[in-house]
Amino acid sequence: MSVWSLDARSGERRREFASTSVEELGAVCRRAHELLPRLDEAGPQGRAAMLSAMADALDERVDALAAAADAETALGLPRLTGEVARTSGQLRLFAEVLREGSFLDVRLDSADGVKPDLRRMNIPVGVVGVFSASNFPFAFSVGGGDTASALAAGCPVIVKAHSLHPETSELTLAALQDGARAAGFPAEVVQLVHGREAGVALVKNPLVKAVGFTGSIPGGRFLYDIAKARPEPIPFYGELGSLNPLVITPGAAARRTEEIAAGLVASATLGAGQFCVKPGLVLAPADSGLVEAMAGHYTELGPQVLLGDGIRESFESGASEREALPGLRVAASGQVGGERQVTARLLTGHVSVLETTELLLEECFGPMTVVLAYDSEDELAEILATTPGNLTATLHSEPEEEKLASRLVAVMRDRAGRLVFDAYPTGVAVGWAQQHGGPYPATTEPSTTSVGAAAIFRFLRSVVYQNCPAHLLPEALRDDNPWRLPRRLNGVLTLP
Repeated sequence: MSVWSLDARSGERRREFASTSVEELGAVCRRAHELLPRLDEAGPQGRAAMLSAMADALDERVDALAAAADAETALGLPRLTGEVARTSGQLRLFAEVLREGSFLDVRLDSADGVKPDLRRMNIPVGVVGVFSASNFPFAFSVGGGDTASALAAGCPVIVKAHSLHPETSELTLAALQDGARAAGFPAEVVQLVHGREAGVALVKNPLVKAVGFTGSIPGGRFLYDIAKARPEPIPFYGELGSLNPLVITPGAAARRTEEIAAGLVASATLGAGQFCVKPGLVLAPADSGLVEAMAGHYTELGPQVLLGDGIRESFESGASEREALPGLRVAASGQVGGERQVTARLLTGHVSVLETTELLLEECFGPMTVVLAYDSEDELAEILATTPGNLTATLHSEPEEEKLASRLVAVMRDRAGRLVFDAYPTGVAVGWAQQHGGPYPATTEPSTTSVGAAAIFRFLRSVVYQNCPAHLLPEALRDDNPWRLPRRLNGVLTLP
């Protein structure tokens, strides 16, 4: 068996890659496990230097990386060049996280005659498996947030390459491994495997202690169930599917219809609608004129190329199924293209259609937006409360609607991980305060994030040293604080 790199625009075969056998996967896992002590011994400063070197290596290869990814995904050179920069920036953020040191969460309680001496810190969980996303060949792939945060935590990483961009995956791996070598680390701190069989074996392997996944609900649930059915169940941090509702209040519709329509269409069709945070369901006041304003923008959209045949077929099937629903109509369509292209669609109806189907509460990956009209504030709040767990929820409102906005925000907070106000959810900033996660089915672990500094905590676990002799303590827990870490001493935060 093998995996072929395909041209996303023509479907032609470009290059063949051998699938990884179960036996080869076992050897990869053993090598990764052997490197755990090396990453641990390097300490935060050493791993920070490694991540910085990896970031430099990606930047040095940006043109070749973007060209390969464009051939395999058709996402366009400008978008992909920017994504490489985002990916290297993400690696540098985790280098900053390591140098700052609070990720270790060091807590020291002195013995007082009743309580023992307790010293608590975070340590790496072990080897981490990562499953690449189709729609972000860099930022959520081989060198993406799962890999960066796991390496920062001190965990060797094994990435299962996505079948829609295997060549991009190999080129990214080469850059990361060159960066590791430049910083004095073995190249195999990051390794790559190909093929479905290897992916399943990766989750089952007893040396793998956690998995990060970005993909579909069926694929994610399949692997999640395997992870939890192991003799030793492991954490499975899956990002699966998100509707990302966007709410427009009567006041916002009255004052900003044209502005919202333009921004909404741009957001919903960015990257051919293949963003995990695409606003997929819009709730707007009846007779607001929003659909008519959006329709003008939709008719100007050219034919769209999706990431692969399976995604294109799934979009066409999902769009046709939704178009056939009673009470729903096609308000506008983009331009029609060739057989390997899809047409953008704008569907509309009344929220009452949700009384007979839950299909509109499911994500449809691709360039389609559904706008449903509501008649009252109570109806809006009730419908919003029926939406499943989401990565994001967005509210467009006016200052004088504070009471309504507060009511809606309370509902949104229960259903989403990131609340967006008077803007659009596409574009997930990488920083210290970001939250990219939400209640199921958005993610399998809503208390965690896959983007931003806090993503590192997924791949750490806590250990307490009780009455430990000083000569056996790790450096992070020693009285003289040689790593100059922020620490909590008897409940009081102390800074170096």
